[in-house]
Amino acid sequence: MRLGSGTFAACCVVVEVLGVVLFLRGFFPAPVRSSSSSKHQAEPPAPEPSAGASSNWTKLPPPLFSKVVIVLIDALRDDFVFGSKGVKFMPYTTYLVEKGASHSFVAEAKPPTVTMPRIKALMTGSVPGFIDVVMNLNSPALLEDNVITQAKAAGKRIISYGDETWVKLFPKHFVEYDGTTSFFVSDYTEVDENVTRHLDKVLKRGDWDVLILHYLGLDHIGHVSGPSSPLIGRKLSEMDGVLMKIHTALLSEERETLLPSLLVLCGDHGMSETGGHGASSTEEVSTPLLLVSSAFERKPGDIRHPKHVQQTDLAATLAIGLGLPIPKNSVGHLLFPAIEGKPMREQLRFLHLNTVQLTKLLQENVPSYEKEPGFEQFKISERLHGNWIRLYLEENNSEVLFNLGTKVRRQYLDALKTLSLSLSRQVAQYDVYSMVVGTVVVLEVLTLLLLSIPQALSSKAELEVPLLSPVFSLLFYLTFLVLSAVHVIVCTSTESSCYLCSLSWLTAGGVMVLVSALLCAVVSALTKVLVRGKLLSKNAAHSNSRWSELDLLILLGTLGHVLSLGASSFIEEEHQTWYFLVSTLCLALCHDIYRNYLPGDDCEPQRCLHVEGGFDGATPALQDKNTSSAVLELNRGCKSPSSLGTLRGYEKWMVLASPWVILTCCRLLRSLNQTGVQWAHRPDLGHWLTRGILEARFVYVFVLGILFTGTKDLLKSQVVAAGFTVKTVGLWELYSGFVLLAALLLRPHNLPVLVLSLLIQTLMAKFVWKPLRHDVAKVTVMHYWFGQAFFYFQGNSNNIATVDISAGFVGLDTYVEIPAIFLTAFATYAGPVLWASHLVSFLSSEASSSSALSHAGFCYALIGSFPVSAYIILVTSLRYHLFIWSVFSPKLLYEGMHLLITAAVCVFFTAMDQTNTKS
Repeated sequence: MRLGSGTFAACCVVVEVLGVVLFLRGFFPAPVRSSSSSKHQAEPPAPEPSAGASSNWTKLPPPLFSKVVIVLIDALRDDFVFGSKGVKFMPYTTYLVEKGASHSFVAEAKPPTVTMPRIKALMTGSVPGFIDVVMNLNSPALLEDNVITQAKAAGKRIISYGDETWVKLFPKHFVEYDGTTSFFVSDYTEVDENVTRHLDKVLKRGDWDVLILHYLGLDHIGHVSGPSSPLIGRKLSEMDGVLMKIHTALLSEERETLLPSLLVLCGDHGMSETGGHGASSTEEVSTPLLLVSSAFERKPGDIRHPKHVQQTDLAATLAIGLGLPIPKNSVGHLLFPAIEGKPMREQLRFLHLNTVQLTKLLQENVPSYEKEPGFEQFKISERLHGNWIRLYLEENNSEVLFNLGTKVRRQYLDALKTLSLSLSRQVAQYDVYSMVVGTVVVLEVLTLLLLSIPQALSSKAELEVPLLSPVFSLLFYLTFLVLSAVHVIVCTSTESSCYLCSLSWLTAGGVMVLVSALLCAVVSALTKVLVRGKLLSKNAAHSNSRWSELDLLILLGTLGHVLSLGASSFIEEEHQTWYFLVSTLCLALCHDIYRNYLPGDDCEPQRCLHVEGGFDGATPALQDKNTSSAVLELNRGCKSPSSLGTLRGYEKWMVLASPWVILTCCRLLRSLNQTGVQWAHRPDLGHWLTRGILEARFVYVFVLGILFTGTKDLLKSQVVAAGFTVKTVGLWELYSGFVLLAALLLRPHNLPVLVLSLLIQTLMAKFVWKPLRHDVAKVTVMHYWFGQAFFYFQGNSNNIATVDISAGFVGLDTYVEIPAIFLTAFATYAGPVLWASHLVSFLSSEASSSSALSHAGFCYALIGSFPVSAYIILVTSLRYHLFIWSVFSPKLLYEGMHLLITAAVCVFFTAMDQTNTKS
């Protein structure tokens, strides 16, 4: 079956997207929970150890606190409380830290540092998977064992005010709640006032045991204005007043109760220097944790410096404080300062329960757990604990009993730290089977694209795709049988969860059919290439194709970028790679222009660079008189330039100056937004302005009108045999609509990015691509490069913290999920989208060959698929790297999004090519 190269490329990229999705499903597996964990079956607590005597302490210890109030301030950095800002704007909190009855800690949050995974870590004590960053927009109910569920099962009455994520994670757990939308970042006043307005009423009541207050205003200020905004100080002062009100009310109520209350001040994550969060910078992972209770009274002169702990340690501490079982999957350990004022027997009882829980988790996850240092320390601690119990029951109150108790306590604390560290470092259980199958699909598609270059970029822009013959070939059946056998073996022998094995046999069989068919297609294409290669080798001496400097730059730049992704530092600073490539491209274009338009040494004008074939520069050995491409001129009415003398005055100077103007624009854009990791904190040229909701909605109306008109013209050109004029008008209307939408959504200081993007596109189109008559392949690659560069010119990086979610709420006065997600995605990828849409419009209006769109679609698919395929292999080989979750995994998500954009562009190219064919 013969297919156009654009249609073939679109189909390949769509299949590749499926392969990437399958790979991601294996790389970020959904957490698998045991039936006992999901049903929260109550297990009897471990009895107190004994040696030669029987202990009667077989139940959970009684609670340490009568009430617990958790004040979670979203995006609260540790220096906002313990630094100069805390001293200036939070005087009451500073007093509690320095002189009050409290214990302060710096709690480290593991990436991804976004709200939903952090709440899970705080309440379960486990380390959530990285894929939770995607689920953060729509939190499902939490089935994992956690403190909230344990408290509800124990009859505790829980109240929650603030971020509605709590209500989504714990449905039907709260006797009273008032959820606020967490993603409407333009609101930083009412979102907190809606929480505080309940305080006076609820603090006077005694019908609750746990009160959760989640304030969002600080996080919203960070997203909009950054951590240096003057609004930060006002918000910290507001939170300090809230904390003083709660603490005062708890102290007055303690006079009527036997047990003290506990006030917990914490943050779910920090805030980067740009105001975002999600990655692993020090500012994003360092959060304050303050425990305030009259049980923590300190003596005069007792100075308590904040200690560094893990965020997961809070779950075990809260469970012990409320007299609840520690969550089964918790990897944290009890914060010992919270119990150090208790008698020695109670201290050892608490530590023993925590150590037993961690040991059980170690046994379930590590096959050779007996060899783990933490397990050996636990056994020694338990034996010594039994000896201490025997002495204690004998009513031996000598110094020997005290010294032995101190030794047992120290041994338990060492065992807890070792066990917690060992469990926290356990690498996620990758679904290797799904990863392998997804990688095979992606590599098969990439190989098929590479082998199809000669036919896809021929003058006809068509290739013969054996859709039926592979299915009926012997190789297909043998491959399908082998893969089916492997699937059965893997699914029956694996002990861990596997996504492919959970699918129905019909669906899994479809995947095997796809893999087998792609393999047969690759073998068929390889055979044709080898046969053609033998024929071409006879005429190799007659080939005039050669590598130009621009060809070498494109090839080496693409390969160099892919190789750079193997280093974490290059991923963090990838913008530098693209800045270098586009700057080098400008210099190469300048050299190209001067060489082709200025007289040579022999005083004869140089001829215009004129490459035949969309990809002949990259594959000179594949070209001959039978397969050579047609000339893909981009300027139908352009005369063949011979020298500068043939051009009019201003055109001559514009052609000569265009690369330098573009280079200057790129240099200015580099200074507009500091991005990456190393220099993100440095000042840049950006500044902040505001927009009104009403004005934004007017712009939306205009954008929808423009897009509707453009779509109508495109559909009309499909029905009616319209010429280039109607089609071009429709495409430019769509492009103009995207530009207007980008102008609305981008931060005001990023408007120069949009303006200079339009300027560079105009200069390249009029004074570079047309005069030099570059072929479609080069034009396509240049669009792709500039699109990637402008992604970083916007201030984006491979750090999730740079995603500007405030763009999703421009023109909205409430949170609407689908429009917010679309607007955020468009604002993030405005650079690649605008350059891709410009490519479609430019080629549709300027290309003289009917096969130009097919060639462009194929080239775009190839250039977009290559880094994705290579990066999947790199990530698979580096999955045990130290920075796999903090650096490599976010980049994997970004590459997946870039592939989706590539697929959309290829599909659009195919649709336009079909329109031209019908016309």
